[in-house]
Amino acid sequence: MKAIVLQENCEFKLETVAIPQPESHQIQVKIMASGFNPIDYQMTENGSERKLIHSPILGREFSGIITAIGAEVTDFKIGDAVFCGSGSMGSNGTYAEYICVPAGIAIKKPQNISFEEAAGIPSAGLTALQSFKRMNASLTDSILITGGAGGVGNVFMKLLIAKGFSNFVVTAGNEESITSLVNLGVKPKQIINYKKEDIYEAAFSLNGNKKFDIAVDLVGNHVAEIAAKLLKINGRYIDVTNFSTPESRGILFSRGATIHNISNYAYGVEKQYDYYKNGLTELSDLLENEIITPPNINVIGGLNKETVDKALTILRENKTSGRKLIMQIN
Repeated sequence: MKAIVLQENCEFKLETVAIPQPESHQIQVKIMASGFNPIDYQMTENGSERKLIHSPILGREFSGIITAIGAEVTDFKIGDAVFCGSGSMGSNGTYAEYICVPAGIAIKKPQNISFEEAAGIPSAGLTALQSFKRMNASLTDSILITGGAGGVGNVFMKLLIAKGFSNFVVTAGNEESITSLVNLGVKPKQIINYKKEDIYEAAFSLNGNKKFDIAVDLVGNHVAEIAAKLLKINGRYIDVTNFSTPESRGILFSRGATIHNISNYAYGVEKQYDYYKNGLTELSDLLENEIITPPNINVIGGLNKETVDKALTILRENKTSGRKLIMQIN
């Protein structure tokens, strides 16, 4: 099969490699589309994410058609259209024509969305769903969301609005992001343009000059410090980025905050496949019933080095404009 392989010099190259064969509990999938994630470029650099590389073929989410099944697989048949987040649980990454994954982490693709849209759901969707559930909010809680127009933020905002929440404030950094939030149903007065307004002052004012019950941080770094300062004593802080700073951690400690670190990876390490199956099933049901809509996508290109380089550059420079980056494989 054709695959984009990460070289020792951290460059990518299109190569021909062996097609993986399914083990007894696995399915073999002909990949139709693959999603790009920030962790993809982070694994090519010298930071801590390099330890997450399990294959020189990167990519962590996909959609496709089952081409072979293991002896123990009963829930699927050859020809089924599926999607899932493979993480480090697949035979290889998703920058390839084929992959084998445990049947326990895959589900059938909703018929009312495309393969490209489906490939953009697993990572952002599961992260958003976990964030939503673990914040355990009531409709009266005040919620601050930083960076609501990104990939995770897009799904999170859809879940929030679909579940009837309205007592929230969200930040965005440009007119395109603001427009995308308004199109989701967010009222303009709930949106803070952090390029034009001071986040702390604007958010505090919009919340009736009170601190927030919950902060959902999708940005990190300096913004994490602002979000921490805006949280009430014993408030709940949802850390999606792992980009907190010593300053923000100190503020949260001094406020007695409950910190929820959001990680899909943790479930993969423990092989808790039900997390993936149940989460994607819930998202699939919401999509099929049109309670939420699929992510906005940007199809970058086909299976080649140029597509990967372009997508990872866009992610590295944070220029996705709120759209999920997708590579068409077949």
